[in-house]
Amino acid sequence: MKLLCRLLGVSRGGFYDYLRRREWEPDPGRQEKLACVRRLAEASDHTYGSRRMAKGLQALGYPVGRYQARGLMREAGIWVRYRQRYRVTTDSRHAHPVFPNRLARDFQVSAPNRVWASDITYVWTREGWLYLAVVIDLYARKVVGWSMGRRLTATLACDALRMALWRRRPKPGQLIHHSDRGVQYASRAFRRLLKAYGIEGSMGRKGDCWDNAVVESFFGSLKSERVHWRSYQTRDEAGGTSLTTL
Repeated sequence: MKLLCRLLGVSRGGFYDYLRRREWEPDPGRQEKLACVRRLAEASDHTYGSRRMAKGLQALGYPVGRYQARGLMREAGIWVRYRQRYRVTTDSRHAHPVFPNRLARDFQVSAPNRVWASDITYVWTREGWLYLAVVIDLYARKVVGWSMGRRLTATLACDALRMALWRRRPKPGQLIHHSDRGVQYASRAFRRLLKAYGIEGSMGRKGDCWDNAVVESFFGSLKSERVHWRSYQTRDEAGGTSLTTL
C-alpha cells in the first residue's frame, strides 16, 4: 500500500480518508433541506441571506446554523438580491425648532399608545418616486398609521399621524411621538397637530439612524421582502403592493 501511494503521488492518510468518504451513507435529510432552501428562497423572492435562511430552516424543524445554511444555499445554487437606488428623505437643514430626544433609544414600551415612532421612505416607480410615511406603536411594533404621496411634504407626515389618531384615539398627555429631525416633522403644521392632541414630541440626534431603529428596521424588511427587485409601472401599483404588508 505504501508503494502504491508513492507511485500515485498521494499520502497514505489521504488515501484512507478517500476510502472512508466512499463508505459513508448519503444524508437522506440533505435533499429535504436543499428543497426547503429552494422553497424559502423563492418565497422570499431571493432576499434571504444565510442568517434568515438558518432561522427559516430552524422554524421548519431543521437544526442548522448560519454557516451550514450558507453551504446549503451554495449547493442549491441560491443567490441573493441586493439593494438598488437610494434617495435621501431626511432634510434636517432647517430653521424650525426641534424636540429633545425623550426616547433615548428605549424601545421597550409597557403599554399601547404610549410611544409612537414615525419616518418616511420611498419606492421607485416608472412614474417617479412614491413616498411612504408610517407611524408605528412601539409596544407591539405595529403600523397604526400610514400615508403615501408623490411629494415629500409635511402633509404626508401629518396624514399618517391623523390616521393613527383616528384608529387608536390615544388619551391626551400620555403619548410620545418620536421621529428624526426632518423638516416634515419639525414643520409648523406637524407641531400644531401634536399640540392639538396633547402629544409630546421627541426627535433623534442629527444624522443618527439608530435613534429611530425600530422604524428603520421595518423599512428594511418592507423593502427587501416586498418592494426591491420589482419594477412598478405606476405609483398606484407600488402603493397597493406595499399596503398589503402594513
